[in-house]
Amino acid sequence: MIANRRVRLSSVASAGGSGSHESDFINERVLLLVMEWMKWDVKLLCRTTTVCRRLHALAKRLLWRELCLYRAPRITESLSNGVHSSRMVGGWPALAKLLFYCGECESTRNFVLSRPKPGHAVTSSRFSKTSGRSFLMKRCRTDVLYVSDPCEHRLGNKEDDLGVFRGVFRGFRESMTRACLIARQVALEERERCPYCGARVWSMTTAGLVPKKAAKQLGSHDGALEYFVCVNGHLHGTCWLAPLSSDEGVNGEDDVEYELDGSDETGNSSGGGVVSYSSDGCNGF
Repeated sequence: MIANRRVRLSSVASAGGSGSHESDFINERVLLLVMEWMKWDVKLLCRTTTVCRRLHALAKRLLWRELCLYRAPRITESLSNGVHSSRMVGGWPALAKLLFYCGECESTRNFVLSRPKPGHAVTSSRFSKTSGRSFLMKRCRTDVLYVSDPCEHRLGNKEDDLGVFRGVFRGFRESMTRACLIARQVALEERERCPYCGARVWSMTTAGLVPKKAAKQLGSHDGALEYFVCVNGHLHGTCWLAPLSSDEGVNGEDDVEYELDGSDETGNSSGGGVVSYSSDGCNGF
């Protein structure tokens, strides 16, 4: 009798567990449908992750990946080598933050600011592989690096505008850039951390791996910039933007540019070609 009761209890517990898993699966499908209907709104997803630990874990495992695939399909396809179920180096939340968030920055030993600049959600982003080539030394040209246009910030009347830019390597662990850093025995920075994944970083300025054309690409003075690359391949940096004359402009590029526009299945943009959010409610990053 006791043995039979144990079997029955085990069967009931097993059935209950199965129902729970099925319920979790249904809840995930419902949440995915809601996010799709909301065009994968970043601010909404940030708020969702702060509701409870369960939703935070779900977002980390699934939702941030789906947001990247929807909002920036081509660059995400490239970085994941077409394998969407694979793990992203540094994590999918870090990639989402890099795509949609201009990180905070403070003075460093090679770049002095009059005051810290807080981070904020971006109003638009454009990432280019051609722009990324300007940040690669000649021996590292086989690497693939996507870099954003600088986000402009006015700090004061007597200062040039501050430019804050970010980027990401594809396959950084096998890149020539990482091999050069290791071969030169460049030390990781003690205080600086990646604003997107929290990993330790190398200063490319200290390493002497900043090409002269990087400043030209950013519209900055030569030597008036600094950027870092973390061990996961995320890039972030700052520069002083030189005032443009009336006959200067952005050079045309022969490469595909990646704009975060949130297009729907019909190809129509849901936000006029750009992503527009306020910084409020984006603490879920």
